[in-house]
Amino acid sequence: MGRWLDHSVTTEVQAPAEDVWAVWSDLEAMPKWMRWIESVKTLDDPDLTDWTLAAQGFRFHWKARITQRVEAQQLHWESVGGLPTKGAVRFYPESAERTLVKLSVSYELPRVLAPLMEPSILGGIVTKELQANLDRFRDLVEKGG
Repeated sequence: MGRWLDHSVTTEVQAPAEDVWAVWSDLEAMPKWMRWIESVKTLDDPDLTDWTLAAQGFRFHWKARITQRVEAQQLHWESVGGLPTKGAVRFYPESAERTLVKLSVSYELPRVLAPLMEPSILGGIVTKELQANLDRFRDLVEKGG
């Protein structure tokens, strides 16, 4: 059993929550703005997806199940095989044309990385990357998705 690391990042998007939700809901398009995600494939069950992450010479694969979906408000998921991960994205309308997006991700540090990486260093790298990804998402939405 490895150690779980948690990350949360936020960004403000100049768009209504429904528009922000629509772009986020296209999970297969995530590699356009989430740099380490190589692919996302929706399976026969629309709440089940197949993910591949490639970063720093490592490749991880897992399936994730959406555990909670409230349209234009929140989406929660957890892995059901492969890399142990879970998380949520929440959309907070601040006005008719502005939405705060909060992304929270947790994952179990793979045993193969544990001896190589100090969790606090890895955590900083991952948080920085998640923030950059969320900022790319913001830019995509603001340009019309």
